[in-house]
Amino acid sequence: MRIDGVFSGGGLKGLALVGAFEELERQGMEFARVAGTSAGSILAAFIAAGYTADEIGEMLSEQDFGELLDRRHAFIPLPFMKWVNLYWRMGLYKGDALEDWFTEKLLEKDVYTFGDLAPGRLKLVASDLTNGQMIVLPDDLKKYGIPPDTFPVGRALRMSCGIPYFFEPVRLFTKEGDAIIVDGGVLSNFPLWIFDDPNGKRERPVIGLKLSRSEEDKTPRKIHNALDLFEALFSTMKNAHDERYIQKDHAKDIVFIPMDDVKATDFDMGDEQMELLMQRGRDRTRLFLETWRFTAPPIWRPVQKINSASTYKKAVP
Repeated sequence: MRIDGVFSGGGLKGLALVGAFEELERQGMEFARVAGTSAGSILAAFIAAGYTADEIGEMLSEQDFGELLDRRHAFIPLPFMKWVNLYWRMGLYKGDALEDWFTEKLLEKDVYTFGDLAPGRLKLVASDLTNGQMIVLPDDLKKYGIPPDTFPVGRALRMSCGIPYFFEPVRLFTKEGDAIIVDGGVLSNFPLWIFDDPNGKRERPVIGLKLSRSEEDKTPRKIHNALDLFEALFSTMKNAHDERYIQKDHAKDIVFIPMDDVKATDFDMGDEQMELLMQRGRDRTRLFLETWRFTAPPIWRPVQKINSASTYKKAVP
């Protein structure tokens, strides 16, 4: 069965998305188009490039994620200098190693730019802080005077995954000046709307993978101090837009994967914890598919022949 897929952000929690993809693939689901934000954009890009669930799982098990954290070397080797760098560079880590890793893995499937993929196959969400707007890559690159087909997918992934203050923002150079681009989760952490046409209809069934509890299962946050307040503020900001959309009768198409016990920036997790996250994704997806019902898109079938030419009409699903 061919479906479209949308995957949420969540940093290293995104390992659960791989387990979910594994279960979907095992049960015969094939993605025609994929989209995502942050961690979800990584899975989406690898699927679009042609990786199977087993290949992605093997790739991740062999990777030391700590190697992707490339801190800038300070001229004065004192502990407080990292905070000086944070102030001026706006991130603890450069993000170059992360982008290089994306590029290397995509090249193994002969994918470098969006032009190497089928049109519309992949959509990634990022946040343009300079102009105060959400951008969908590669579609919105035209607004910046950049030909979409020539833009590297690895760089787009780096933009979508730029966790604020953790990784340095990406500077998108345009004729009208630089644009500071950060993690797409700032404005849309779960773009389930991305494959809707202007009338809100869909070409084929869409399944969303979301790294959080469903609205009914959520408990109120406990806010006792300024740090709790900041975390609650950021979480509310990035999820409010998407959750308002989800409430419009779309929750039935979403695999909710609770991840309250895992940090998005836990880059030093061990193999055992990685496997537990992937298994959680598999289990939640299996439960979801046991009750999921979809409406098949209309099909076309021949009804009669006139002068050796077939006439077709749309069949009722």
